[in-house]
Amino acid sequence: MQMHSGELEIARLSAFAEQNEDVADFQVVEFLNIDGAQMSFAGGSLADSIQDNGLAVQGEKFDYLLDLDGNVITVSDGEIYVPIAYIQDGTFKVGDGIAIVGKAFTIAGPFRDSQMQPLLSSSKRFLVSANDFAALKQSGSVEYLIEFRLKDLSMLGAFETDYVSAGLPANGPTITYPLFRMLNAFSDGMLAALILLVSVLVTGIAFLCIRFTLLAKIEEDYREIGVMKAIGLRVSDIKKIYLTKYAAIAAAGSLLGYALSFAFRGMLLENIRLYMGESENSSIAMLLGVVSVLLVFLAIMAYVNGVLKHFQKISPAEAIRFGVSQEKSAGARHFRLDRIRLIGTNVFLGIKDVLARTKLYATMLAVLVISAFIIIVPQNLHNTISSKDFITYLGIGDSDIRIDIQQTDHIAEKAAEIAAAMSNDGDISKYAVLTTKMFRVRMDDGTEERIKVELGDHLVFPLTYSEGRAPSAENEIALSVTNANEMGKKVGDVISVIIAGQAQNLTVCGIYSDITNGGKTAKAVFSDDSADIMWSVVSGELAEPSLTDAKIMEYTDRFEYAKVSDIDEYIVQTFGSTIDSVGKASYAAIAVALTTAALVTLLFMRMLVARDRYSIAVMKAFGFTNSDISTQYIARSIFVLMIGVVLGTLLANTLGKALAGAAIASFGASAFEFTVNPWFAYLLAPLMMACVVLAATYFGTLDAGQIKISENIKE
Repeated sequence: MQMHSGELEIARLSAFAEQNEDVADFQVVEFLNIDGAQMSFAGGSLADSIQDNGLAVQGEKFDYLLDLDGNVITVSDGEIYVPIAYIQDGTFKVGDGIAIVGKAFTIAGPFRDSQMQPLLSSSKRFLVSANDFAALKQSGSVEYLIEFRLKDLSMLGAFETDYVSAGLPANGPTITYPLFRMLNAFSDGMLAALILLVSVLVTGIAFLCIRFTLLAKIEEDYREIGVMKAIGLRVSDIKKIYLTKYAAIAAAGSLLGYALSFAFRGMLLENIRLYMGESENSSIAMLLGVVSVLLVFLAIMAYVNGVLKHFQKISPAEAIRFGVSQEKSAGARHFRLDRIRLIGTNVFLGIKDVLARTKLYATMLAVLVISAFIIIVPQNLHNTISSKDFITYLGIGDSDIRIDIQQTDHIAEKAAEIAAAMSNDGDISKYAVLTTKMFRVRMDDGTEERIKVELGDHLVFPLTYSEGRAPSAENEIALSVTNANEMGKKVGDVISVIIAGQAQNLTVCGIYSDITNGGKTAKAVFSDDSADIMWSVVSGELAEPSLTDAKIMEYTDRFEYAKVSDIDEYIVQTFGSTIDSVGKASYAAIAVALTTAALVTLLFMRMLVARDRYSIAVMKAFGFTNSDISTQYIARSIFVLMIGVVLGTLLANTLGKALAGAAIASFGASAFEFTVNPWFAYLLAPLMMACVVLAATYFGTLDAGQIKISENIKE
């Protein structure tokens, strides 16, 4: 889709579409930009909306606007259909009235829009009838959506080159299918990626839980297993006894999980269904669900079978004599009791046991590391995308006020007027004017492409560059990631830009992320008066941020032709749903991680108590109290927890950052850096884990007090 404002030669476009073999279909759709203040309703107006709101009619050939049942909408006169986002956030309700430039409409419902539906899209269209559109056409500025459907998507790059070479209208952003897909997938896609990451990690913990449970059960049944081996039962026969029991448990769990998926899928898929509609492959989804449950069951049984190989290591004589496994701790001789005056005997014995049986405690350590990872990474991701600095990864400078000037005449003069006002405004500490123009770029193979270049001082409100830096000299240019990839350019390369009819070589000084205006942008500081201005953005920073609201009202009243936005409100309106979704997922991840940490610690401590019955009886015989023994187990947990939290935090800030960065980069933002909340990551998260681990340790070791000396000490 090529957006274009200005005169349109429809005959040239039609001829191009007919002659180009790659084109399957072609149409031009009109989009009538309406000032948000002229779109009023009971709750106010859209004056504060950062979106370019406008009217449109139903597409004739494709790009249909659909109702929530997937049907192409037919609009009656006096009706208006509104974007889903405005229904979801409560701005509009079905049946309410809305007045557009004084003309009354009744809201008939929401609609799905494959092109302008995502919040990341800078425009939103309202669907009206052809008669109502014609009646209001003189009340706004018309922008044309020049749309092509290709026979083969792989020819997209070649088609874009043909379009540019033909010199066809291009006074606006160019948006292609991959970008449509990215914009639609950004919010739910990021949430799905986060849920998938947590799910994989929790699955790993689940298998460790199975291991803990089995080992604890083996310890409890140690003597019985020894007796069965002594009377001649084969290991395979003993394994069948346990496999039968755990097969029943695994089958019941798998079926219960499958049933729960039906109970929760409505809630989990609600937002995706609202925006994307129902899947056409629901029967296949059901089949895949059954296959997935079967694979989970088989994986559990294979894992259980592997853990039960411990039976082969059990000596019948040792099992019958001692009733517990006998471990040899070769490292124990390195620890001296006379060197532990500062920490006390019980703490020393607890730490000594961990260091002497590192293989045994490695599993618990792994669980705590993963749990810390699950807690910290989603929170860091949420902190990052909700941070004001995050917009600098997406092509927007960090300022307090953003003023857009577009869809109007004399843009340069109006931008200069606003800049002069800011220059004389004592509340404005700094400002910058950035003007976007279209230029031609001569490629290495001799073909030409169009490129949108934003001219001005890019050092006032800089972006975050994935490579290089912002341009500072007239012979430098910075490219968006999309442009750099398509042109095959990197920092230090030279591109030929045609300026005022002359080809000039500019050096690529930086590469940055950009999801605005189609993602294909560039930034430079050279001067040019030949190319037409597409739009201008004036950004300002206030000396006192508390004056932002008052200053926005002042500039809105003063410059009616411009769209004045609070950058914080810009972030909320653009990424609000994504931030909320990731925030909810991060809190759910905390609950999951703490629950699994508590469960695993409880299982592990019960296993240890079962395994250490003999040792506990001996300590009691030497005079150790139940309180002393509990202190030793708590010391073990705290020691393992400290190591686990440190390793988990390090992994979260290295591997977690890389995984989250890769996920966000796939949606268009590179040069990604975590915004870490030190208070949460280094204090609150470890404190929460310590509380649940200590509580689980306490309840898991209650049985230690019930161990009797006479029943557990054998010759």
